[in-house]
Amino acid sequence: MPENGGEPVAALSLTSSTVDGITVVRVDGVLDATTRAQFADYLAMAGDDLILDLAGVTFMDSRALGLIVHHWQTSLTAGTKFALIGVEYTKSKVMWITGLAQRLPIYDTLADAVAAIK
Repeated sequence: MPENGGEPVAALSLTSSTVDGITVVRVDGVLDATTRAQFADYLAMAGDDLILDLAGVTFMDSRALGLIVHHWQTSLTAGTKFALIGVEYTKSKVMWITGLAQRLPIYDTLADAVAAIK
């Protein structure tokens, strides 16, 4: 783990809140093979209706994207709500490379996402 002024820096931090009955998971850090299990476990406990705030993501690989796509597809099948916010090209290039940025429900703001999926 990299250190910052003598303190260990976590590779991934996940926090959640609820907005209009929808769980909002804030993701900060790296989404890759080393953090995939932590991310998967957290999402499994997050609930059915979900907004992922990816504004704090510093890097995302295809495995993390696969997990996001899995949750999106599961929501489509189950009829639950799912959206992404805070997606930045420079940190999530894999979404554009795969063409998924045009298919996934990506919104500019939390308010936009909540309004669209309610």
